[in-house]
Amino acid sequence: MSASDHLRAQLFIAGQWRDGGAGTVNDLINPATDEVLGSTPRASVQDLDDAANAADKAFRGWSRTSAVERSAILNKTAALLRERTESIARELTREQGKPLAEAELEVALSAETFEWFAAEALRSYGRTMPARFSGQRQMVINQPLGPVLALTPWNFPILLPARKIAAALAAGCTVISKPAEETPSPTVAIARALHDAGLPAGALNVVLGVPSEISRHLIAAKAIRKISFTGSTTVGRHLAGLAAQYAKPSTMELGGHAPVVIFADADLDKTVAACVAGKTRNAGQVCTSPTRFIVHESIRDEFVARFGQAMSELKVGEGLDPGVQMGPLANSRRLVAVGELVDDAAAQGAEIVTGGNRIGTTGNFFQPTLIADAPITARAMNEEPFGPVALVNSFTDVEDALAQAHRLDVGLAGYVFTQSADTAMAMGEELQAGGIGINSFSVSSIEAPFGGLKDSGYGYEGGYEGLDGYQHHKYINHVA
Repeated sequence: MSASDHLRAQLFIAGQWRDGGAGTVNDLINPATDEVLGSTPRASVQDLDDAANAADKAFRGWSRTSAVERSAILNKTAALLRERTESIARELTREQGKPLAEAELEVALSAETFEWFAAEALRSYGRTMPARFSGQRQMVINQPLGPVLALTPWNFPILLPARKIAAALAAGCTVISKPAEETPSPTVAIARALHDAGLPAGALNVVLGVPSEISRHLIAAKAIRKISFTGSTTVGRHLAGLAAQYAKPSTMELGGHAPVVIFADADLDKTVAACVAGKTRNAGQVCTSPTRFIVHESIRDEFVARFGQAMSELKVGEGLDPGVQMGPLANSRRLVAVGELVDDAAAQGAEIVTGGNRIGTTGNFFQPTLIADAPITARAMNEEPFGPVALVNSFTDVEDALAQAHRLDVGLAGYVFTQSADTAMAMGEELQAGGIGINSFSVSSIEAPFGGLKDSGYGYEGGYEGLDGYQHHKYINHVA
């Protein structure tokens, strides 16, 4: 497949594809080969106003469309995504870098997301309450908030937009989606599938360009009634502040720095295998990625030796190559940032057990890296690495483990490895995070709520809570 075969990124506004009115914002670069795949259009102010007007106009009809009809369109979209998995996944891998198997799984999960919210649209129940007086009826009905601005990053470039778009459309909202400028094609694929499934023009619009220009303009737009953002804590705080200026509700799924508490009774064979797979999934570019491994002192040395060996044996390469277990970092910025964190830890006395360096000179490949005994002053112990970097420190007792786990003011995910049911129950309740994995790194399922605490944000995606975030609950008191 050559660069000329890559899907050309365009804006999608009011059911029509168009080029950006302000030219282009960046080249699309294959992070494994440095090949230029194309360019990302830059929306003009007129483009953004057109998108807001289209979403506002379409909301009048889509919000009144029956849940059964909305559900049918979302189910058809899911079917189209499944049919197009191969082409979507290959373009996703070429833009973002992850192994093709991971990209195919991401497309499948996105289709499942549309199916879940297609069904959830039919379960958006209101309620009727016992009347206070004869001849009176008191009820609550669920209604869509209005047009939504959905802002998503590059690490899961089809799943994260799917979560927001599917939930908002199921609730009866319309959407303006702004994907990352490095990875536009997966959101374009969603728009094509929805269009082909019969979604009315303007119910979904896709804009691309300079993130700050788009967010600042559209958050202020009168038509936009809800903001949903996935990204860094720093940017999330800024966007939440903009939304607050206009009293607009927002969902913020922000950064993490997940602790992994490994007790002395953990099954090390299973634990090490899970830790390697969990840490290097998407090259560690996952907000719930396990990062701070807090290991009981009695098994610390064995765990480090086995974890380091397994990390060093991973096959790293271009995501389209057979057998590759980890692809490149998604962009050159991450390559520099991860390298600086590793160098800082080494300078402060940490042991680089394995990895720690860039691989080759082409692409953004970085070795799976294990760092032992980094001091708490090391940047990597305080800043989310967002790369294939694992940090191992030891603990003596439960209180020590919890103190280390809760040292940072984040709370998106936390993990525990133990064979004790009592320990699992206690730690599941004590760890301060939105999702807890016990002997597992899976803390995100479409049927369950996903969201963080503290600096990791607020609001939920997934589960019935994900639909609820796009609705308001209207109380009606009817006196005959």
